Amino acid sequence: MFTFKKETTLEDLGNGVTRRILAHSGGMMAVEVNFEKDAVGPLHHHVHEQLTYVLSGRFAFTIDGVTHDVGAGDTLYKRPNVVHGCVCLEAGTLLDTFTPQREDFLS
Repeated sequence: MFTFKKETTLEDLGNGVTRRILAHSGGMMAVEVNFEKDAVGPLHHHVHEQLTYVLSGRFAFTIDGVTHDVGAGDTLYKRPNVVHGCVCLEAGTLLDTFTPQREDFLS
């Protein structure tokens, strides 16, 4: 499957966060998430496994009660149902990969 950026939709999630759904199938999904400085990805959890690759910017990420500052080139793993979230310290973009795909993002 090929996914061309020009054929995707940038979704405004509010409060300085946008999301673009990239390639996906039942087994996995890639999502680009853009944050303005000081935007917050609130603490939450879900049944999906998730990898987050920091493409740009700096973030204070909390995973299971542990917080670290991360930047471009860093990768984070979130196991199913673990509480996680972030605060954007310097405007940036994340590449999230979920397995299985996030059906809630598609509806």
